Amino acid sequence: MAELHECEIARLRPTQITVGMIEVEDKRKHLDAMGHRERKDFLEARPIPAVSGPGDKLYITDHHHLARALSDGGYDSGYFLIEADLSSLALEAFWKTMQEQRWAHPIDASGQRQSTDDIPHHVDKLVDDPYRSLAGYVRERGGYAKTPTAFAEFAWADFFRPRVVIGPKRRDFDAAVEQALALAHSAAAKALPGYLAAAAR
Repeated sequence: MAELHECEIARLRPTQITVGMIEVEDKRKHLDAMGHRERKDFLEARPIPAVSGPGDKLYITDHHHLARALSDGGYDSGYFLIEADLSSLALEAFWKTMQEQRWAHPIDASGQRQSTDDIPHHVDKLVDDPYRSLAGYVRERGGYAKTPTAFAEFAWADFFRPRVVIGPKRRDFDAAVEQALALAHSAAAKALPGYLAAAAR
């Protein structure tokens, strides 16, 4: 079993380009509402998976929203688990392996694949993609099932991107969630990971 470690958030390097900032902000508020002991227990129960990379750097492979929420909230540290040690690899071989293992996903806020050079070096530089937030909230509302499929929320974000308009205000986002919920159960979405037919609601 992997050992739980405490780590400075500033040390963690992302393996993707985007997060949904609405989701990040809601997570930050949730963290802020907790007392110190409750927050510590919460974070220990949700360790951030990471890979040891070249130059003694830690690359997180999931929980980017939580890592960004911790950074935005001014929290110095979180908890992580080492999934693999790739520190002996040269940088090019490291990123090749990370993508082969589906531990890196350099997709921009338009849903387009970019170079791993475009991945930020710190979680506070992650770019907002509101459709990532949309995909996350649709899942929480039962729009589709949680699935072990890697980057499932990216697939759902790309599905919603040309079909749902998200306005600038929070009420616009909430309305977009309602529209996206109906789309998530439609036949057009049945090939997506975690798809639930309307009858399964």
